[in-house]
Amino acid sequence: MSEEPSELSDPSGVSEPSGASGVSKPSGAADTAGASKAAEPSADRPPTPQPPSPDAASPATGASGAAPQTATAAPVASSPRLQAPPPRQAPPPHPGGPWQPPVKRPSATAKLRPATPPPAPPAVLAAVLATAVLSALLLGDGLGVNLLIVAVPAALAAAFAAREAGRQLRPWTATWAVGGLALLAVPALRDAGWPTFLAVVSAFALGSLALHGSRSWPGVLIGSVGLLDSIGPGVRWGWRGVRERADDSRGRWATAVRTTAVALALLVVFGTLFASADAAFADLLGRLIPDVSIVDGPWRTFLFLVGLVGALASARTAAAPVRWDGLTVTPGKPRARMEWALPLIVLNLLFAAFITLQLVVLLGGYEKVREATGLDHAQYARQGFWQLLWATLLTLLVIALALRWAPRGSARDRTLVRAVLGTLCVLTLVVVASALRRMDLYVDEYGLTRLRISVAAMELWLGTVFVLILAAGVFGARFLPRAIAVSAGAAVLAFGLISPDAVVAEQNVRRFEDRGSIDLAYLRDLSADAVPALDRLPEPQRSCALRTVQGELRGSDSPWYATSWGEARAAEILRERPVTVDRGTCYGLGTDGVREGEREGEQGGYERDRDEYDPY
Repeated sequence: MSEEPSELSDPSGVSEPSGASGVSKPSGAADTAGASKAAEPSADRPPTPQPPSPDAASPATGASGAAPQTATAAPVASSPRLQAPPPRQAPPPHPGGPWQPPVKRPSATAKLRPATPPPAPPAVLAAVLATAVLSALLLGDGLGVNLLIVAVPAALAAAFAAREAGRQLRPWTATWAVGGLALLAVPALRDAGWPTFLAVVSAFALGSLALHGSRSWPGVLIGSVGLLDSIGPGVRWGWRGVRERADDSRGRWATAVRTTAVALALLVVFGTLFASADAAFADLLGRLIPDVSIVDGPWRTFLFLVGLVGALASARTAAAPVRWDGLTVTPGKPRARMEWALPLIVLNLLFAAFITLQLVVLLGGYEKVREATGLDHAQYARQGFWQLLWATLLTLLVIALALRWAPRGSARDRTLVRAVLGTLCVLTLVVVASALRRMDLYVDEYGLTRLRISVAAMELWLGTVFVLILAAGVFGARFLPRAIAVSAGAAVLAFGLISPDAVVAEQNVRRFEDRGSIDLAYLRDLSADAVPALDRLPEPQRSCALRTVQGELRGSDSPWYATSWGEARAAEILRERPVTVDRGTCYGLGTDGVREGEREGEQGGYERDRDEYDPY
C-alpha cells in the first residue's frame, strides 16, 4: 500500500498531544504492548529502526517464544512498502492545544507594516517636547502665526526620526512637506475662518503624505489620513525611548533639569526688574510672553497632550511608515470593445450637441434663448450652473469606471481608450468654461458671495484635473495620483492667499460704484480681510459696512502670535478712520445701501418677489 510522503516528511516536527493514537510509545511502555503495537510508526515522523534490548525481548517473541523473530521484526516494521497507513486523525481543536486560546491570524495590513523602529533618540524627544510646550503656550488664544511656529519643531522631530531610520529625502517628499508648511501660512495672513479651515486640513493631508511617501491611488488616498494610524504606536514608541534614555543617562537628566530651572529663575527675576523700570519694555514683554493663568489649566493641558501625541505620531511615522502602496485594487474584467466604447461615444455626441448650443448662446444668441424660454441673462445663468457642476463631477466618475473595464490587451484597444476618453475630457473642459461663463453673468447681475466664489474655484480645479488626465493619457499615468494631490493643495493655497473675503468686497464695491446698489447686510458679516476694499465706500455706507468688524477688533485682545496680518491691517485702518455713523442711520438704509423709498426693484442682489428669492 502506498504511503503519503507529505505526512511522513513533515519538517515541522510538531507531535500530536499525549494520548492520541498513532504516536510511538517510549521503550518503557513496550512491556504492556503487543508486537504489532510496538511496530506501528508515528503519524508525525517516519519510523526509525530500534535496536533490540534485553528488556523488550520477551514481549517481542510472541506466543511461540522464538527469539529469532526479534531480529526480523524491526526490519519488517520499518519497511515503508509493507507498512500499513496510520489511521487518519481529527485535527486538534486549537493550534496551540486544547487548553490554549486560538492563535490570532495576522491582519490584512500586517504585511504593510514595517518592523518596530529603535527607541526614539534624544533629538526626537527634545523636538517633541518643544512641540508640546509651544502648543500649550501658543494655541490657546486662537490661530495665526502660532500654528506655523508649532509645526516647525514637529517637522524637525519627523526629520530627525527619518534620518535615524536611514530614510532619504526625495523630491516628492520635499514637495509634500513644503506645501504643507506653506498652507499653514494662510492662518497667519488671513482672518477669514473658512479658508483657514481648508488650509489646515490640507496641510495635515500633505504632511501625512510627506511622512508616508505614497505614490499609488490607494497610497495617496489612505496616506493622506494615515498619520492617525500612528497615534497609539507613536505614544508607545516615545515611552520606550524615554525609559531607555532615562536608564542610561540619569546624571545628565538631572543636570539638564537644574540648568533649565536656573535659567528660568534668572529670566523671571531680571525680567521683572526691567519691566518695572521701563513701561515700554513692560509692554513689549507683555506682548511677547503668553498670558497663562490657572483658570486655563485644563485647556492648556489638553493642548499640551495634543501637541505631544501629534509630534510623536509624526516622528513614529517618519521612522517606520506604513506602506499603503502595498494595497492593490484588482482591475475589472475587460469588456468587449463595442460594449465598452458605444455608451461613451453616445455620451460624447450628447456633450457635443450641448456645447454647440452653448457656443451659439455665448456668441450672442441670448435673444433667441429669451424668446424660447422667457429667461434673462442672469436667470439663464443661474438655472444651469449647478447642473453643469454636477455634470463635471459625474464625468470624473464615468472616466474612472470606464478605465476599470476598458479593454487593454492590444495596441488598438489602448488607442481606442485614449481616443474616446480624451474626447470626453476635451468636451468636459468646454462644459467647465460654459459653467464659469454662466457664473460670471450671474455675479455681474447680482454680486459676488462666498458661496459663489467657492463653487467657481472648485470648477476651476476640476478643469485642472481634466487637463492632468489628458496629460496622463499622453505621457503615462504614473504621476497622476500625486499630481492631482499637488493640484488640490495648490488650489487651497491659492484660494487662501487671494483672500476670498477681500475679493467679494472688492467686486461688490465696484458694482456699487457702477450701479449704486450694494448689500450692506451681507457685507458687514465679512471678516477683517474685507476692510481695505470696504474702506473705499462713501459715508454712510462705509460706516454701516464696517461697524461689525470694528466692534470685533476692539473687543479682541489676541496676542501677536494669534493675530493675522489681515486683522492687524484692518485695525490700523479703523484706528485712522473709525466708524462715525450710528446704528439708527444704518437701519434707515435699505439692504441695497440706499435710503428707503429712493430705489425700486432690486434689493442687494435679490429680487423683491419672495417667490423668486434665491439664497445662492
